[in-house]
Amino acid sequence: MYPGDLKYTKDHEWIRIGGDGPAKVGITDYAQKQLGDVVYLELPQVGRALKKGEVFGTIESVKAVSELYSPVDGEVTEVNSALVQSPESVNTDPHGSWMIAVKVTGGQGDLMDAGAYTELTK
Repeated sequence: MYPGDLKYTKDHEWIRIGGDGPAKVGITDYAQKQLGDVVYLELPQVGRALKKGEVFGTIESVKAVSELYSPVDGEVTEVNSALVQSPESVNTDPHGSWMIAVKVTGGQGDLMDAGAYTELTK
């Protein structure tokens, strides 16, 4: 259920780290199911420095507003403006709907693999 090429946080964000480019960050299928229908996203400005665990934005559904937490230390290099325009994509493709791209500078120590995250969400 959870892609093996992603790493996960206890706050239900995922991060895809790989290659030479920036890492992509989004929320998990578990998180989108808890939220329900997503209607709004507020994301940071490009260039913002983030610390692991820091709030980088908010996601709003018909049920609640939730904060989004950075899974790593880094700098925002890109924001997915298409997702801001169509936030409901998070519900249909949570692991393909990245929110921000981050140049990672640290803080990767306690990220979980898919197996550990599956155990957490049981």
